[in-house]
Amino acid sequence: MRIVGLDLGTKTLGVSITDKTKSLVSPLKVIHFSKEDYEDAYLKLKDLLKDYEVELLVLGLPKNMDGTIGFAGERSLNFQKLLESKGYMVVLEDERLTTKLAENIIHENTQNVKETKSKIDSLAASLILESYLSEVKSGIKK
Repeated sequence: MRIVGLDLGTKTLGVSITDKTKSLVSPLKVIHFSKEDYEDAYLKLKDLLKDYEVELLVLGLPKNMDGTIGFAGERSLNFQKLLESKGYMVVLEDERLTTKLAENIIHENTQNVKETKSKIDSLAASLILESYLSEVKSGIKK
């Protein structure tokens, strides 16, 4: 069983995954869907979750810098409810600045702008998942 990390946007869903030992995280893919059509995002995600025998989803929760939940955070909370209604266990992980960090990492290591854009969301999902796993290992989360 594996764990999947998710970075939700208005038109894309970055996906990352652990190996079977849950010790390594890899960017997996970016799912494109119609703007704010989260049912479509789920439909494109569900086969992947079945194929990889996923036991847990770690969904990024974007918070404002003061810790409050804004529009983007509400979007993630609603997607969490959708995933849970389909029978998935979902954990929220604070994702403040993960997209910016992903952008910086990719821009430093890639020359092709088009290639860069397509990798940011899945790398951000990896950073979200790595953060969660680190907190579990240190005992902050269970």
